[in-house]
Amino acid sequence: MKIKQLLFSLFTLFLVMVSLQAQELPSSLYPKREFRGAWIQAVNGQFRGKPVEELKQTLTGQLDTLRLAGINAIIFQVRPEADALYASSLEPWSRYLTGEQGRAPSPDWDPMTFMIEECHKRGMEFHAWINPYRAKTSLGYTSAPNHVCTLHPEWLVTYGNQLYFDPALPESRRHICMVVSDIVSRYDIDAIHMDDYFYPYPIKGVDFPDEASFARYGGGFDNKADWRRSNVNVLIKKIHETVRGLKPWVKFGISPFGIYRNQHSDPLGSRTNGLQNYDDLYADVLLWAREGWIDYTIPQIYWHAGHPAADYPTLVEWWAKHAENRPLFIGQSVMNTVQNADPENPAIHQFPLKMRLQRSYQTIGGSCQWPASDVVENKGEYRDLLMSTYHKYPALPPVFDFMDHEAPGKVGKMKPLWMQDGYVLFWTAPKYKDEMNRAVQYVVYRFDAKEKVNLEDPSHIVAITRNTFYKLPYKDGKTKYRYVVTALDRLHNESRSVSKKVKL
Repeated sequence: MKIKQLLFSLFTLFLVMVSLQAQELPSSLYPKREFRGAWIQAVNGQFRGKPVEELKQTLTGQLDTLRLAGINAIIFQVRPEADALYASSLEPWSRYLTGEQGRAPSPDWDPMTFMIEECHKRGMEFHAWINPYRAKTSLGYTSAPNHVCTLHPEWLVTYGNQLYFDPALPESRRHICMVVSDIVSRYDIDAIHMDDYFYPYPIKGVDFPDEASFARYGGGFDNKADWRRSNVNVLIKKIHETVRGLKPWVKFGISPFGIYRNQHSDPLGSRTNGLQNYDDLYADVLLWAREGWIDYTIPQIYWHAGHPAADYPTLVEWWAKHAENRPLFIGQSVMNTVQNADPENPAIHQFPLKMRLQRSYQTIGGSCQWPASDVVENKGEYRDLLMSTYHKYPALPPVFDFMDHEAPGKVGKMKPLWMQDGYVLFWTAPKYKDEMNRAVQYVVYRFDAKEKVNLEDPSHIVAITRNTFYKLPYKDGKTKYRYVVTALDRLHNESRSVSKKVKL
């Protein structure tokens, strides 16, 4: 009798656990809100000298593949070295686009305009990625007549084989902010993005050549390190003010090197032993987040679990505890992930381990893949895993409620109509008072006729679109479904829902 009772209790417990796991799946394995980014870089030469139509096909092919892999944000490099992969009156066309700095593409086109339109068409955010201080990645090529090293060599310093804006100079900050202002004001971007290049990565035994600037501007500072950090702080604050003043819905995000400080430098640092943002690159990322000068952080945690100097789980936990009330996403290296075995299961690589860790912390709201091309090429079946498991269902980007928390109005006049090319569900855009509340996208959900409507379950999302219509998959008109439509504003606040039953 006791054995039967024990077995019954165990069976009951098993059912409860299964039920709990089932309830947890949509919010953990299949979150409705998650940043799913990918970096598309120019400096690897993938665009250089390609005919315009071929390059357009390359880019749209990448975007199509990334969209199928569940990516909802593209971080696209538009300013590698004080140049432009867009039409600019301030800086020359990039050699990474046309092969020669200053040479315009022919036939005429604007890659940033093109990419914004193509990303938005696919329900993806577009983040314009700029490198702030780097002016020349190599001294061995001829600069354009309108490049900063030709017009204002006095703003620049040589370090190694590269040229950099001197971060101490007001002229440097003014120019960089002008570039940001130009991009934000003329292009419909979703964010300005910077990666890990502030003061350059140190060359062993060679100090950054800013003695003259320190003598001129370093008054009030006891040491050069604090002064350098202050120089970068001033720029970050000014960029934030520039972006907010022009378009309060445009985000400003940073993707810093993966180690803020080591514990041997600061008791609050991570249990790591590598180069440090704070001490070596003079980037006080936590201060920027704490002061509200940046809107998101994507630390580049490009190491593996078990790395002797920079253990992946150690760093993920550290950043999760130091999000500083700003959205935090994890920068993932595709190749590092697939080239290293899971310590607990050597038969597989570390992607499942990393995703499990990422989603176990409430303060982590997603990840970004480096580089996008490795996802496209499906290195180590990475893309397959995204599609089949981790990005199986669509996800909306997180809401940045500190920027805006007011949802747009709900859609109106929802009605299915027969058209020449099929059965189409139409609705009208909600009215709005200002740009912050304008609906720019719509989410279409589908449920069985008698099924409970649960908008937190992303498995019911059938479209995220900028259109005010959705083509219905009509079969024979015998099965009834409920379609639900909501509106999203620029910061992904979601409106109240409107539903319609249709027979398909």
